[in-house]
Amino acid sequence: MSMEKRVGGILQMGYGTWNRPGDEAYSGVMWALEAGCRHIDTAQGYENEGDVGRAIANCGIPRDEIFITTKVAPENFGPGEVMRTSKESLEKLDVGPVDLLLLHWPAVKNEYPLESYISQFAEVYDAGMTKNIGVSNFTIPLIDEAIKLLGDRKIMVNQCEIHVYMQNRPIVDHCQSIGIPMTAYSPLARGAVVGDPLLAEIGETHNATGEQIALAFLMAEGHIVIPSSGKKDRIISNYEARNVELSDAEMVRLRGLEKGMRLVNGDWCPVWDV
Repeated sequence: MSMEKRVGGILQMGYGTWNRPGDEAYSGVMWALEAGCRHIDTAQGYENEGDVGRAIANCGIPRDEIFITTKVAPENFGPGEVMRTSKESLEKLDVGPVDLLLLHWPAVKNEYPLESYISQFAEVYDAGMTKNIGVSNFTIPLIDEAIKLLGDRKIMVNQCEIHVYMQNRPIVDHCQSIGIPMTAYSPLARGAVVGDPLLAEIGETHNATGEQIALAFLMAEGHIVIPSSGKKDRIISNYEARNVELSDAEMVRLRGLEKGMRLVNGDWCPVWDV
């Protein structure tokens, strides 16, 4: 455990469970834990917290060795709902307090004022239901306002879409400048990196796959990564990306893959930083 790299107290390589329903979430978490991964990411919106909890209960690994993140869905930001649904999440996971609880999105179309759901979020944290708190998909203005509202409660991370094709510099640079690390979701651009010639070329140098290079790049940039897969061999391969060490010259070439390819961009999203 002590060998695993951490960023801001979070294990840098995690396993994401988005789009992994039921038994697929269960088996994926089991395989990730078997591979050595000790950071598991779920959310209310994934509807698999119970399956994730079941895998953690059955894996035989002590609870205190596994870092568990879940997230409050934005439809649960109404008065009293953050506390109520956080309790439900803890019941489903059945792991005691989670290691990290995130607000999954800002309120959709500003349906609830930031102050109203941040204050509820603070209550959940103050009640000891989570060891740490953070945000996801928060823009520069939102994160600055959240910091003010939370007072001395520390935002551990901002989880956003980041991959070689959309390196999300505005929010990354801002958060890093104020000491908030980033967790990169969709770190493989939902499979779009497969077959990329530059990733493959650099991969050959390191006896690694292009996907491993894409993950190693994000980790070298200081990000936490939570790739997801439903295939055992891919889960193992993704986890092994943490052993790849890229040169400065390779990092410069990989930064050049940026093309603003944002994959998550619906009407529920905030106005992104540019």
